[in-house]
Amino acid sequence: MSETLTVDNFAPVVGMREKVHALEESMREYEQIDIPIKHYFSQGVYAREMFVPKGTVLTGKIHKYEQLNILSQGDVSVATHEGVKRVQAPFTMVAPPGSKRAFYAHEDSVWTVIHGTEERDIDKIEAHFIAESEVEYLEFAERLQLEGDAK
Repeated sequence: MSETLTVDNFAPVVGMREKVHALEESMREYEQIDIPIKHYFSQGVYAREMFVPKGTVLTGKIHKYEQLNILSQGDVSVATHEGVKRVQAPFTMVAPPGSKRAFYAHEDSVWTVIHGTEERDIDKIEAHFIAESEVEYLEFAERLQLEGDAK
């Protein structure tokens, strides 16, 4: 499900996560808005869709596995492991394991993240695909590396 973690592909992701964490900390001083999530299911696929109003800055969670991301409407600047990119819909990318993104919506935008799973319980899906903290992700990545080394 995920690419193998190596020093070469892990370091850029960690560096961007640190920057997004810093942004997230500074954002706590400002009024927060609710970004509702729509959930979609089909055979072996779960999609999380969010509507991001123009002018919104937001940060996401740490994803344990690579995932498909689709901007189906709008214009956003998004922090990726390759740096900040401004993209307009339609836009699709695959984000590597360990991704934690930040967005700025230049226009009203719709962003969807797609995961492969048969599970339909949102709490179980989040527990499987999302790390709630940096420590949890690093422990997960270490276990993944050890499992890969054991093969």
